[in-house]
Amino acid sequence: MTLLFVRVFFLIISGVVGYQIGAINEHAPVGVFLGIGGAALLILIELTLRQVSVRGLSSMVFGLLLGIFMANLVSDILSLLPLGDVVKPILRVVLTLVFSYLGAVMALRGKDEFNLIIPYVRFKRQDLKEGVVLLDTSAIIDGRIADIFKSGFLGGRLVVPRFVLHELQTLADSSDDTKHQRGRRGLELLKNMQKDSAADVRIHEDNLTGPDPVDLKLVKLARLMEGRVCTTDFNLSRMASIQGIEVLNINDLVNAVKPMVFTGEEIEVRLLKEGKEANQAVGYLEDGTMVVVSDGKRAIGQSVMVSITSALQTQAGRMIFAKLTSPT
Repeated sequence: MTLLFVRVFFLIISGVVGYQIGAINEHAPVGVFLGIGGAALLILIELTLRQVSVRGLSSMVFGLLLGIFMANLVSDILSLLPLGDVVKPILRVVLTLVFSYLGAVMALRGKDEFNLIIPYVRFKRQDLKEGVVLLDTSAIIDGRIADIFKSGFLGGRLVVPRFVLHELQTLADSSDDTKHQRGRRGLELLKNMQKDSAADVRIHEDNLTGPDPVDLKLVKLARLMEGRVCTTDFNLSRMASIQGIEVLNINDLVNAVKPMVFTGEEIEVRLLKEGKEANQAVGYLEDGTMVVVSDGKRAIGQSVMVSITSALQTQAGRMIFAKLTSPT
């Protein structure tokens, strides 16, 4: 709405200015037409440049400045030679054009490395001490990130790269019902978090180019922005950690806050299904921890007291092994 107001206001002012200029030459209607037409053309150009990222534009400007500086430097050196008064200005113009073009092209190709030159792309503020947290597709689809952020355990600004948003959109448009539901759920979660005034969620508009998969782009962007990666993907966590990126794995957090259990402790669990071994039964605690009960097959469908014999921590979570405290 604000952009629309600015555009309409710009058209009106351009028409007024065109009228005033045309009135001087006694062609007021022509002046109004040219003023509004020029403003409309400028707005049309602005709309076509909507897909140009600010980061890419800033990189190009830096490249142009660097090219002009190099052209002036080389021109000053060549001006010491006896080239003649006609050749020198022509040579200066040619060198300016050549170096400006090369500088702009090289800057656009290497824009992803300009994080020091373009500091605002890192989304850092003086009051944002925790820094940037980049959200992976798996963390958004998981859904627990919203509650974790509200609890205050996760600080900083949450940033969703454009390529992650595209991946979510691809899932939402998938013909596979499971992928479609996961994509829609992720997009809905982002929408709700953006509406929440307590959540600081931003979309990183600059989309990294190249055929690299999303995980590699995410790690690359995290390194450039000096941010952390939030995910539930074990492989992404391992790859990012190897490259020195701090990883916030939601599964690790959930496992860390599960209540401790000790050998010999008695707990109540409802047995739901058979285990892999003979006479075993499997149940789950309220936090989702799997409990494997030996000789519990006969108690499937019942809530029983069991005594913990051991606990095993795996990549998928914690498993508790137990036995029945009394026959059923």
